[in-house]
Amino acid sequence: MILFLAARPVTARPARARRPSVLAPYARLFARPGTRAFTAAGLLARLPMGMLNVSALLMIARIHGSYALAGAVTATALAATAVVGPWTARLVDRYGQARVAVPATALAVTGSLALVLCVRGAAPAWTLFLCAAATATTPNTGGMARARWAHLLRDDPAARHTAHSFEQAADELCFLLGPLLATLLCTTAFPEAGTTVAATLLLTGVLLLATQRRTEPPAAADTRRTRSPLRTPGLPPLLAVFTATGVVFGSLEVVTVAYTDGHGARSAAGAMLALQAAGSCAAGLLCGLRPPAGNPHRRLVAALTAMAALLTAVPLTAATGRLPLLAAALLVAGMATAPAMIAGMALLTARTPPERLNEGMTLAVTALLTGIAAGSATGGRTVDLLPPGAAGPYAVPVAAAALALTVATATARRPAPARAPAETTQAPAS
Repeated sequence: MILFLAARPVTARPARARRPSVLAPYARLFARPGTRAFTAAGLLARLPMGMLNVSALLMIARIHGSYALAGAVTATALAATAVVGPWTARLVDRYGQARVAVPATALAVTGSLALVLCVRGAAPAWTLFLCAAATATTPNTGGMARARWAHLLRDDPAARHTAHSFEQAADELCFLLGPLLATLLCTTAFPEAGTTVAATLLLTGVLLLATQRRTEPPAAADTRRTRSPLRTPGLPPLLAVFTATGVVFGSLEVVTVAYTDGHGARSAAGAMLALQAAGSCAAGLLCGLRPPAGNPHRRLVAALTAMAALLTAVPLTAATGRLPLLAAALLVAGMATAPAMIAGMALLTARTPPERLNEGMTLAVTALLTGIAAGSATGGRTVDLLPPGAAGPYAVPVAAAALALTVATATARRPAPARAPAETTQAPAS
């Protein structure tokens, strides 16, 4: 019977036209050779970014019994990274990711593990600050991943937009899962577990990323002959926008924790902030499904306008005292975060000299960290000045979003230097 059927002539049926998949832009993105490997390694290396500070905070507070000491040590680590990070990134651009990122990560991991030993061994407090400062060489793994995409997709603006969208969603996911994993490890295993696991993941991820040489951007011959990103027209105002956006993030976190605590539901703060990050992550992925419309600066202004408008609903819902309404408002407000960051990174890519791209992206991260620190301090100070559970402190992230929009709008006509083709309205569909 099988031979009979095989011998029969087969009449070809007309093929039905297949409708393109909604996820086709991402499928085409990761169909490129080497992209899946470096993305997986980059995600492994990036997850600790959301773990290290929380892990150190919980470890020191639990063993030393002082949140003041824990906060000061973690603040030292952030400040040191903000100062050293751009220099590390400059070396990465000049000598290549593999040659610089591996020893820089090894030094940072040594600092983290030394911190664990000093905390466990009841060493003097000054040793904790010294160990925290040693972690300043932690490379910007997210920036290195974006630099690889920029190199691979230098002639495909629409695909670059999809890659920017994916990377922003990955950032949101890592900063959503990182603190949760750190808290779980430090509270259910032992206080040092979070820092130890984070350091191990960081070193493993960077080592794996360094082995992906075929997707690594070529090292610049001599970046000293290229204008510094800080002196590139249009980039300092963009960094100011990133700083103001960081104030939104930092103040929103502190104010939400204080608000829920004032209403006797502090445990709900994590879930509410997770909803805000989830909204941003979903919006980032959706943003990458469509080709970019308009130039990056116009998209940035539009996204910041949406973020400022949606954030105004947060203090209004907080005034009702109903946590479910506030959670819904945070979820919706978060949906404007990723589009703003995606447009900002696209604009930064267009304005930064290609041979110093990683340095430019690290400056953006430094600006964000500076804003987050300032937002945390401002939000905390505002909380202390008002009654517990008041909705007033939510005015801080609203004002910061308005400031970011004002700076972006005021510099809309500032010319950008010519470089690789930027996204335009006529960009081909990805």
